[in-house]
Amino acid sequence: MYFFLANLSLLDTAYISTTVPQILVHLLAPVWVMPRHACLTQIFFLHFLAPWECCLHTATAYDHYAAICQPLRYLVLMGQRTRTGLASISCLLALTSALTHTILAAILKFCGPRLITHFSCDLPPLLKLSCSTTWANELALLFFSFLVALAPCALVVSSYIHVVAAVFRIHSAEGRRKAFSTRGAHIIMVCIFYITSVLHCILPSSAHSGLRDRVLSVLYVGLAPMLNPIVYGTCETRPHSSAVRLAHT
Repeated sequence: MYFFLANLSLLDTAYISTTVPQILVHLLAPVWVMPRHACLTQIFFLHFLAPWECCLHTATAYDHYAAICQPLRYLVLMGQRTRTGLASISCLLALTSALTHTILAAILKFCGPRLITHFSCDLPPLLKLSCSTTWANELALLFFSFLVALAPCALVVSSYIHVVAAVFRIHSAEGRRKAFSTRGAHIIMVCIFYITSVLHCILPSSAHSGLRDRVLSVLYVGLAPMLNPIVYGTCETRPHSSAVRLAHT
């Protein structure tokens, strides 16, 4: 579990470093000029780090499933090779998504005003300004939204359905409480992450107003990474303390 939590922590740090400084700049300057290569760079990192985090949440959910539902086979199911493979596959999927979106965005043409009413240089507001055809960009957004967002979300939900069913089969109330306390942190963070990301990235652009899109963007890029250490630290303190007390007895 801590292998994936460490990866998620590094991803949150990188994601905040990519997006939050941009938001702070826009709070100080109403209009800020961004070079084309800087915009493409930000698009790359946005569509690399966020899908990677989606896939890592799925790997963490599978880790929890193996620990709760298959405890006797846990070391076999989640060995070092499995952990490394899951992290590597997550990285490759995210990298494929980022390169595809960046290359397609690089060939867009802009004829009119180039003012993006957004905190960051993301694809949905950028596509609205393009005077060239954007069907390939929209198709790529739809495809990778399913591949690195909806499909991982479905796997996470399936894993936790099995986890919750296994926990309720525990006869001891204390055992159920400890099981939920150790897995509750990830459930909370998955809900926050997927709700904000689905509303921000998967809904069609026509469903967003300008203000709503900017608010969702702030929640998506700032709220989940900010709450991650608080929620994980609060939920993991009690099990860790219990383990320390057991070790000293």
